[in-house]
Amino acid sequence: MLVERYSAMNKISMTHGGGGAVMQGLIKDYIVKYLGGSGAEVPLEALDDSAVIDGIVLKSDSHTVKPLFFPGGDIGRLSITGTVNDIAVMGAEPLALSSGFIIEEGFALDDLELILKSMSEACKEAGVYVITGDTKVMEKGALDKFVINTSGIGKRSPELDRNIEEIRRYRDFSPKWLLDSNLSPGDKIIVSGTMGDHGIAVLSSREGYGFETDIKSDVAPLNRLVKDLLHVGGILKMKDPTRGGLANTLNEWSEKSRVGISVSEESIPVKRGVQVACEMLGLDPLEI
Repeated sequence: MLVERYSAMNKISMTHGGGGAVMQGLIKDYIVKYLGGSGAEVPLEALDDSAVIDGIVLKSDSHTVKPLFFPGGDIGRLSITGTVNDIAVMGAEPLALSSGFIIEEGFALDDLELILKSMSEACKEAGVYVITGDTKVMEKGALDKFVINTSGIGKRSPELDRNIEEIRRYRDFSPKWLLDSNLSPGDKIIVSGTMGDHGIAVLSSREGYGFETDIKSDVAPLNRLVKDLLHVGGILKMKDPTRGGLANTLNEWSEKSRVGISVSEESIPVKRGVQVACEMLGLDPLEI
């Protein structure tokens, strides 16, 4: 029995990709252990939204979602917006993207075209384009239909410097980039939309629950919104919550900034349909 438990603990499970403490442990104890130490301005071991080296912001994301198409979006739109947003929330302007496709043999060309059209539309919304990439095909059964890796580079936004000048008006510390470690007592947290929409839209579509409410993913490129926010100024950190939801975001900020965060749960916006769906499924909308 002890041998069986030890064996299970030393294998990758689905919880290692869930965005919580188990995933963080995998990244810190294994990936950073061997791949960290670059000396970059914002290195791998910072575990921030993107890395920074020689003033260039770099991000890479691999995207798997089931189903590939869900209310409000698809894997193509998700791949573009996810990378664009992770660059933007560092205080950078996305410049260009690369995209690698791993496709299962037998995948429908009509579905591939729909995904590519969706990627194109998201690129136009963000004002950034895929300029290089790679395509591989694997034999049937070797993977689940379709996987996308999207990487991107960005440059420091002029609005970031304006933002930092605003920060200097009310505190001694002025960050060079918008990092998870920038928070301090007295800061305020603002959410720009309702929580859990994307997760419930995907889950509902995947499992065929057919909730009566019209729950759609809110997946969208946020770089233009970020630029407007930085122009106003006073922003210390931003994040586009993904795996683990708002709860994981707050935990990361708290740990890296070494501060406690007080949250008024009734002040967090959650659509009624999402709340009902979560109650039915035994889920927490703040963890999706």
